[in-house]
Amino acid sequence: MTDTKVLKLNGLSKRFGPVVANDDVSLSLNRGEVLALLGENGAGKTTLMNMLFGHYLPDAGSVEVADTQGSLQALQLGHPQAALAAGVGMVHQHFALAENINALDNITLGSEPMLSLRRNRQAARAKVEELMARSGLTAPLDVPVGRLSVGERQRVEILKALYRDARILVLDEPTAVLTPQEADTLFASIKAMTKDGLSVIFISHKLREVLAFSDRIAVLRHGKKVGEMPTSDADENMIATLMVGAETPKVTRQAATPGTPLFSLKNVSVSGRSKRDTLNDVSVTVHANEILGIAGVSGNGQTGFANLVSGLAVPSNGTLHVHGEQIAHPTPAAMIEAGIGRIPEDRHHEGIVGAMSVAENMVIERLHDPEVQSRGLMRREAIQANAERLARSYDVRGPGTDAPARLLSGGNIQKLILARVFERSPRVILANQPTRGLDMGAAAEVGRRLLEARNRGAGVILISEDLDEVLGLADRIMVIRDGALIEAPNRNRTQVGLMMAGEPA
Repeated sequence: MTDTKVLKLNGLSKRFGPVVANDDVSLSLNRGEVLALLGENGAGKTTLMNMLFGHYLPDAGSVEVADTQGSLQALQLGHPQAALAAGVGMVHQHFALAENINALDNITLGSEPMLSLRRNRQAARAKVEELMARSGLTAPLDVPVGRLSVGERQRVEILKALYRDARILVLDEPTAVLTPQEADTLFASIKAMTKDGLSVIFISHKLREVLAFSDRIAVLRHGKKVGEMPTSDADENMIATLMVGAETPKVTRQAATPGTPLFSLKNVSVSGRSKRDTLNDVSVTVHANEILGIAGVSGNGQTGFANLVSGLAVPSNGTLHVHGEQIAHPTPAAMIEAGIGRIPEDRHHEGIVGAMSVAENMVIERLHDPEVQSRGLMRREAIQANAERLARSYDVRGPGTDAPARLLSGGNIQKLILARVFERSPRVILANQPTRGLDMGAAAEVGRRLLEARNRGAGVILISEDLDEVLGLADRIMVIRDGALIEAPNRNRTQVGLMMAGEPA
């Protein structure tokens, strides 16, 4: 790392109607530096990076980026192509890859002139292979992306940015779906590239990784920069206090005695369209007063398992029981009626109806409740009062409970779903990636509520790609791999991580 500035954000501000997303934020980045950008949900991190990359036009402020000679030049704002030309690359949390074409074509896609009559594939391959050798980020170039592991896809995304000669790389939650071993490998590769001058802005909610990986930390709260420090001077409590204005309470799991069986599968298979929604001869029982943690790399059958529990998939063989009663033809309505609460993985498409209001989404699974409707008519005042109460209790922030749910941020949509589920006090809770994208305060609150539900007698199925979350909350751990469930012999982080990656137990 040097003291040479490669990026300066000068007083950037952005409003969305009455909401101030960023308020006079200034940041700088040095050559070869890893800057961790932290903040709770809604703090303005993604908005700030979207202004840097040209997706949003700021209301005020400017951006300067160093050219190849090291001189800072004003960046044309509001134009992603200008950011790319200036050497800024952005890797989003959710992959933007075409799964039906190979890795090489994904990396080069969009980098050649549209009017070009032919492609120089040999030169493109040579450049990508040189990038892989220099960075340590390797991926099979001739294999369709849909057949690659999650870690390989993450590397393809980064190689795509580097192929466009990025000198500044923005990584948004880069390890959200990686095993601990894959995350360590990724960090080692990026650290090696910073020695050659690459500069990195790293957004993450995993403070353990932030403290191990970054050189400097900047913290946003309510759209303002509230702190900045060398990583060597920081600790988790200090960062948490800056992020939320107070220390985040620790969630501690106490041992509990499992009760009666609440949910069970016996030799169940699900014939899905792909590996991600297929199950193979799964048998498992979830008891009262128990959190069953299911750890695994994304795409190994978690979707099929969650769909089955939610009533969105029907077993091709085997049996499913809830509270001892067999459910031969599971449907979403039948599973809700049986007392199953669902926190879905895809909060935007499966968790809410975006055009409906926040208040309506909070009661969407209680439409037959007399508190919600009477004689076929919706009780609007009661629905609105319920929403206001839950919004306060679960800290759902946004334009108001009468606004369309699609206007909420991802983290606040998750809080809406949590409010809807926990307030019903279901006997069985499916929590599928419940803290993905949540800040540490919100994640701690989710953990507290899951443990509270377990302590009152619920059975919780926690599906997560965050191994630390599973280890911290689960009473029992199973690994899902290729559509099969395997009992973890112990709670050793390294061993469970290796099982997730395909090593034998």
